[in-house]
Amino acid sequence: MKKTLFDKVWDSHVVHSIENGPDVLFIDRHMIHEVTSPVAFQGLKTRDIPVMYPEKTFATADHNTPTINQHLPVEDPLSANQLRALEENSNEHGISYWGLGHKKNGIVHVVGPEYGITQPGATIVCGDSHTSTHGAFGAIAFGIGTSEVEMVLATQCIMQQKAKSMRINVNGSLNRGVTPKDVALYIISKLTTSGATGYFVEYAGGVFRNMSMEGRMTVCNLSIEMGARGGMIAPDEKTFEYIKGREFTPVGEAWDKAMSYWSTLKSDEGAQFDHEVTFDAADIEPMITFGTNPGMGMAITKDIPMAKDVEGAVNTYKKSLEYMNFQEGDNMIGKPIDFVFLGSCTNGRIEDFRAFASIVKGRKKADNVTAWLVPGSHKVVSAIKEEGILEVLQEAGFALREPGCSACLAMNDDKVPAGKYAVSTSNRNFEGRQGPGARTLLASPLVAAAAAVTGKVTDPRELMELEMAH
Repeated sequence: MKKTLFDKVWDSHVVHSIENGPDVLFIDRHMIHEVTSPVAFQGLKTRDIPVMYPEKTFATADHNTPTINQHLPVEDPLSANQLRALEENSNEHGISYWGLGHKKNGIVHVVGPEYGITQPGATIVCGDSHTSTHGAFGAIAFGIGTSEVEMVLATQCIMQQKAKSMRINVNGSLNRGVTPKDVALYIISKLTTSGATGYFVEYAGGVFRNMSMEGRMTVCNLSIEMGARGGMIAPDEKTFEYIKGREFTPVGEAWDKAMSYWSTLKSDEGAQFDHEVTFDAADIEPMITFGTNPGMGMAITKDIPMAKDVEGAVNTYKKSLEYMNFQEGDNMIGKPIDFVFLGSCTNGRIEDFRAFASIVKGRKKADNVTAWLVPGSHKVVSAIKEEGILEVLQEAGFALREPGCSACLAMNDDKVPAGKYAVSTSNRNFEGRQGPGARTLLASPLVAAAAAVTGKVTDPRELMELEMAH
């Protein structure tokens, strides 16, 4: 029988199938952080159960960590307690722990790939919805709830209903100024935030084959925003090159053995998907969101759609525009903004900082903009310094913060004030996501950079054209 990539990885991890029920799935890698793990460990303690395979679990602090003065004690008592609990629980159970100040510390979905914890054909879970990021390596990766975190700690297995399969093809060549983030926002704008509910998505076609690993991670990261259980891309030479020689990657004979398996990880010719959609790369422009969910996105040069042209609930559409203080038919170009956030598990990698720096180089930060530039890990910080990006940013009037989830979610000190507009490279623009009353415009690092130097929503291609003219 011809199998999809998803089938191959899933089926090879089924320990037991329950008739008319879920599968018991073995988990290769379990990533944990300070927010969703304390209650799970408490459950183990209450039942006097150890962690079954501590060497398969990796702990890092990221969600509610400060991004300045990380050497000082954390002021917020709830955050401090959660961080302390993660450290104590990790130490007690022999789990590797990368806390604040540790050279490997960073956002869970950034450090996993950086250290070779993320590998093709693996099953990976974490108490965080954007675990889908790791699917860029041909892994089945998805977010789980706190009770499931406890289940995985105790048994290294999870009970899951097998999802349906969907393939999203994007063919052709991307236009100038169009990034992987734009590709993902475009797909979500077409499918809506519920268009992939119940599915595991495989991304296929020339656009994804040509994408860097970091670009693929951005796309898989956003799978969850169209309702998918996760997203994956078949591993290829780029994948193998990226993971070779990393700390947790197999070496020698083990590498050869892994490679002979990894190279089989692709959907068979003629494998059947439950649903398939195809897009043309030429139709994609730099994107920006204008509403309060990631599906409310459009090409940056277009006008906000009229309610009558929007499928679904007109009332919620109008409520969304009201929250954003935008009108139907408005053009986004030139709208003033207050904050710019570069970072998160979506766009906090070195390529994102290179893109941002390419626009701000030789320019100055706009006076009306507060900018938070937050690398996803210490490895990213090192690269920013080594490549001379830090000097470019500082000359333009920007400061670099320390790694963490930062302003992606209002769980730490980096909160956007009520009523203020933030152009953000993160993954969610729900009401209050970046702070109570904050208004979020999701965009790529290029769009964020253009806004940061002009103080308003700006098509980055205009600034790229100026570069070329010089």
